Amino acid sequence: MSHKAAEQSRNERRQRAEQAARASGRRRRRLRIMIGTASALALVAAVTAMMLTSRPESSDAIRTAPEFTLTDTGGSEHTLAQHRGENVLLYFSEGAGCQSCIVQMGEIEKQAAAFEKLDVTVLPIVMNTREQITADMTASGVTTPFLLDDGTVSEAYGTLGKGMHAGLPGHSFVLIDRQGRQRWYGEYPSMWLAPEDLLDEIRSNLSA
Repeated sequence: MSHKAAEQSRNERRQRAEQAARASGRRRRRLRIMIGTASALALVAAVTAMMLTSRPESSDAIRTAPEFTLTDTGGSEHTLAQHRGENVLLYFSEGAGCQSCIVQMGEIEKQAAAFEKLDVTVLPIVMNTREQITADMTASGVTTPFLLDDGTVSEAYGTLGKGMHAGLPGHSFVLIDRQGRQRWYGEYPSMWLAPEDLLDEIRSNLSA
């Protein structure tokens, strides 16, 4: 092979290699774009799902509130019947291990005067042991006794399995009037409802 032919052959091989490298680069870029697009779509889907599942649910359907008997963290027994003649707000939550759940109760306590003005007794209900919930209460400075439920009351009020865990109640509120009628149910998957907004819901539904 002549020197000229050899040089031409090398040039052709180099050109083919460069073409192959460019083609490979284009394929890699397309692949990165596809992966990036798929990741973005997956992220959008995940965020959308979170937004949908974290939307509050509310019902103002009126019914006779299910009766219950529960013991609180201080050892006292509570029945719904003994609160007849006063408005009652049941606050269900996951309780122990859920910091926002405990903080919620702490913020409700700070609004005690506003709840008293509306003649509303707040009864927080959890499916924890006394030891579990009192440890979190002490750590957060919460003093209102929590009622200890085995799941029966949470199920009766339709909140069981509505939270982060299937076997626990969701972050929910049930308003019961002086006649023992359920006037409002509110479910908050975000694990928080500003006390001012909670008071507005109570005022609105008691006056309806």
